[in-house]
Amino acid sequence: MKWTSCIALGAAFAALLASALPAMADLKIGISAEPYPPFASQDAAGTWVGWEIDFAEALCAEVKEKCEIVATAWDSIIPALTSKQIDVIVASMLITQERKEAIDFTRFYYDTPPAIIGAKNGDKDISPAHMKGKMLGVQAATGHELYATRYLVPPGVGLKTYLTLDEANTDLAAARLDYVLASSPALYDFLGTDQGKQCCELKSIVEKPADDTGIYGEGVGAGVRKEDTALKDKLNAAIAAMAKAGEFEEITKNYPHLVGKITLPSGE
Repeated sequence: MKWTSCIALGAAFAALLASALPAMADLKIGISAEPYPPFASQDAAGTWVGWEIDFAEALCAEVKEKCEIVATAWDSIIPALTSKQIDVIVASMLITQERKEAIDFTRFYYDTPPAIIGAKNGDKDISPAHMKGKMLGVQAATGHELYATRYLVPPGVGLKTYLTLDEANTDLAAARLDYVLASSPALYDFLGTDQGKQCCELKSIVEKPADDTGIYGEGVGAGVRKEDTALKDKLNAAIAAMAKAGEFEEITKNYPHLVGKITLPSGE
């Protein structure tokens, strides 16, 4: 066989093999493996859905990159980024100074106030003195845990941490907790379920301490490696373009209980 024929045959085989293999993603988007509705959770078919999933897909379209969603345990998601198992964190991660020591962030893409829910009894007093001796549940390794540790535990509020918010809500519904502190939209989502409607109510929105930005930071941003400055700039430009085009509002329309309860980037 002539060399030209061998080369042509080899090229054809390589093309056939490439078409049979799955396309490689340009960016691996790390999300938390723990459900966090309405931002990210799995539907009955096991597909990840939610506001943040929609945002990630729109972001990838804006930067014209093929992306792959990679579910990663919350407590190992930053190590997964720094070890290059994923390229971007899109997991409702607050931009805090402590996290900035390990990774970098894009500009914020949403922000929301924290809230406290509890048993449906009409008692809306969430002062530390009133909550003294009662048990509060929070998701571990979050700004909510920091807030509770700093402002509620010293006056005598009991604290129990959970791997997922769902676990805390389940214990609240079973009367094993008195309160749960978390992001208000996530708690609204729970209160909208049959279980939440039956057991629980919103006690109060929690005012973020203005002089303590180390807890709730600067809103939620996409995490990137410190050395990936070009990627960070590209993502920031995409977020700005999406804001200007009104894409954040369009995404939020699909989640009516978030409308008016979530701060979105300005298009100005």
